[in-house]
Amino acid sequence: MLIFNHPLIKSPKFYKIKNIDEIIDTPPNSIILLSPLPHSIEIVKYCKKNLIPFAIETDSIKYAIFANIFKAKYIITSKELAKELVPIAQNYLFDTQIIAKIINEDEIEEMAKVGVDAVFIKNQK
Repeated sequence: MLIFNHPLIKSPKFYKIKNIDEIIDTPPNSIILLSPLPHSIEIVKYCKKNLIPFAIETDSIKYAIFANIFKAKYIITSKELAKELVPIAQNYLFDTQIIAKIINEDEIEEMAKVGVDAVFIKNQK
């Protein structure tokens, strides 16, 4: 399991962008964070074409499936939806990893038990 945004664990940073021009301002080895599909489709196409790793926030199973098809590195979603996505991702052999947003590190064990690939602790600095 990967753990993002924990003070004791070094991990790549996510940089939310709204347009293609903002990509140039992101540091090397960062992960581009995109708004849910279909709003970010043009940026998704650009990232895919230029082999830029990106994550997509989603609140639906349908768009999580699309994110995998578009080769997103990560899907970031609520822990409730993440629990639903795990068996779907396993069944369809997703390459995209599922990140559950959690409030604090006490929720890590719960997410590990259901097989979520990663967690992002929202309230950490």
